[in-house]
Amino acid sequence: MDEQKQQKKPPKKLPRFFTRLIATLVVLAVFLALVIMVAFRDRLNMDSIKRYFTYLSLTRSDSGQAEAFAYDGDLSDTFAVLDGDLLVCSRNAISLYSGSGTQYINQSVSMTNPVVNTNGSLAVVYDAGGSSLYILGQRSLVWSTDQLEPILSARLNRSGQLTVATQASGYRGTVTVYDASYSPVMSISLSSAFVMDAALSDNGHTLATLTVGQSGGAFDTGLSLYTMTYSNGTYQPDAACSLGSGVVLDMRHTSSAVWTLSDRGLAITNHDGQTISADWSDRYLRRYTLSGDGFALALLGKYHAGSQAELWVINQQGQRQALQLNEQVMSIAAAGRYLAVLTGDRLDIYTDQLELYSTLKGTRGARTVLLMPDGSAILVSADSAGFYIP
Repeated sequence: MDEQKQQKKPPKKLPRFFTRLIATLVVLAVFLALVIMVAFRDRLNMDSIKRYFTYLSLTRSDSGQAEAFAYDGDLSDTFAVLDGDLLVCSRNAISLYSGSGTQYINQSVSMTNPVVNTNGSLAVVYDAGGSSLYILGQRSLVWSTDQLEPILSARLNRSGQLTVATQASGYRGTVTVYDASYSPVMSISLSSAFVMDAALSDNGHTLATLTVGQSGGAFDTGLSLYTMTYSNGTYQPDAACSLGSGVVLDMRHTSSAVWTLSDRGLAITNHDGQTISADWSDRYLRRYTLSGDGFALALLGKYHAGSQAELWVINQQGQRQALQLNEQVMSIAAAGRYLAVLTGDRLDIYTDQLELYSTLKGTRGARTVLLMPDGSAILVSADSAGFYIP
């Protein structure tokens, strides 16, 4: 009976004073959290949290700059971001550096015209006009070959599938698609027009090819779209359209559309062959990138040289916003929802809505900026590189 009485005793309650104190502290904590979120709403987001944990071990100054490190090469090399690391490609070597300067890859190569294309976690490096191609990822060389016909272009989609356009004897070009283990799964040889570029959609369902030829006696760029059948043979495009007489400088193939940027404008073509465009044929195209998430950048000037320019941000509906610039722009970059503008002594990072996100003054002679999807940047000078974390 005594044991039953003890079991029925109600649990002891905290004194009223402590209960009120705890409640008050909880209310204060919530209030402070709301104040901080309102005060720093432009800086506190998932990207800032990601940056905090990604670069936790990286020593930085109060401005957010990490200590610069020397890299093997110079500003004539090709630079790219590979899964948060700095990729440097020259005619003689492919190198990969972490934010602290640790070198993970030092691959000797022999290339005449090195070109780099990345999908974020993987990179393809190839010798334009040559036969060598390298795939890098996980801080190592994944796959390579030097047995290809002269390479015109090579691109990776988000799934890691590789598309390579090459010259081919008896044809005006061949496009080959490789799976994620780099075995060929589809090949198209064209004879009606010269192949210039090709890319597989991010979802792997549609292949886009760019060709150059003549239409009515004038130079013409054509875009053709094929449904992936994962076999070799003769194919007819499901949709095709003309992109005009502009010289295409870059392309990107998302899951739903092909972005092509030329000296005269930007074209966004869906898989039905319908195109929306932005025209800058009355201006000089100085710099450009298609690396943003759902937007393109074009630095345009009224004259070929000079400090006055406009930076156009063009979204996937073809709508544009413009930023007036009155300083010499050394480099521009885009990744995720951010874009970066590097001038002689300052780096400005904006959102894709052209809202200023972060500014770094005193850029240590940097001449190239690379951007990562979380808004952090890499500044490259003639003999060193350093990370900047907003």
